[in-house]
Amino acid sequence: MNAGVILLLTLALGIMLFLIQRAEKRRRRLVALVMAGLAFLLWYFANFRQLGSEFSASLLLALLLNLLFWLLIGRYNPVGDSDSGIRVLGMDD
Repeated sequence: MNAGVILLLTLALGIMLFLIQRAEKRRRRLVALVMAGLAFLLWYFANFRQLGSEFSASLLLALLLNLLFWLLIGRYNPVGDSDSGIRVLGMDD
């Protein structure tokens, strides 16, 4: 297995999973659909280049890293809603 390919695929898949995880509730389905399309293109490219085992390993690693992020940070800092507005710390308005 090629470690460089695994690292790049893990980074790409991890960012895709992170974007799905941190999307707003109303937009999560659209973001998941777009990311699934990009993941399919990545899978197709990996199969074309005969990198199936590297893709599988990187997918598992990306899932594990996103699970760890969710356990340690994501549960305690939920995704905000765009309707609530932006709060600036230190402002008394």
